Amino acid sequence: MKELIIQDGNKPFILFSLTHLLTLAFFVLVCVGMYIFRQQLQQKVTNSIFRYSLATILIISEISLAWWLHYIGMWSVMNSLPLHLSSLSLVLSTVLLLTRSYNLFEFTYFVGVGSAIQAMITPDLQAYTFPHFRYVHFFISHGGILIANLFIVIVEGFYPTFKSIVRAFLYLNVYTAIIFLVNLAINGNYMYIMKKPVNPSILDYLGPWPYYIFSLELIALATFFMLYVPFYILKRNKQL
Repeated sequence: MKELIIQDGNKPFILFSLTHLLTLAFFVLVCVGMYIFRQQLQQKVTNSIFRYSLATILIISEISLAWWLHYIGMWSVMNSLPLHLSSLSLVLSTVLLLTRSYNLFEFTYFVGVGSAIQAMITPDLQAYTFPHFRYVHFFISHGGILIANLFIVIVEGFYPTFKSIVRAFLYLNVYTAIIFLVNLAINGNYMYIMKKPVNPSILDYLGPWPYYIFSLELIALATFFMLYVPFYILKRNKQL
């Protein structure tokens, strides 16, 4: 049992391996299931059970990561606070499930769903694969963000507008500026805006610091537009 939570896994993660593909398929099925049973999930009791259960899972997921980092002796103020975009999206998605706030949805849909999909397709897991804790945690947390926001769309009927893109992009840049100051204060590298991560990543192809930050801005904006396209098409066809 201990080998499932110690720092180094026994098997390396292999991108698009059978394990990876089955994991992705599981979350796709959950999302499809939400759509199929959307009317049942709109019923008051079922709706509350689903929202509060998923919110609890997300909270436990974030707490368990902090515990794991402490357990293996890697917790640090410089890199372990819940300040990365994924942690922010997780926390805000939890609040979204509890409050059903449209203002939160505008941010978490674009930022949370966009980053979660990218992370799940190309996860930075290296030496961790199923059933290691880090693998399970990674996909539960990112998959939970995806499910939470799609639940709000499919079941609660929230839809972003073009102005939502503008607001989400503005909020993202304000948060980035705040994290930049935090990084300066604690010598951290949250959101990787001070330097690229040590491990190979997409940032390696986006130029040196600070130019890769501007490249990420363009990628984020393009992602936001892609996530808006389905709603634009439905609205144009007057199905929204």
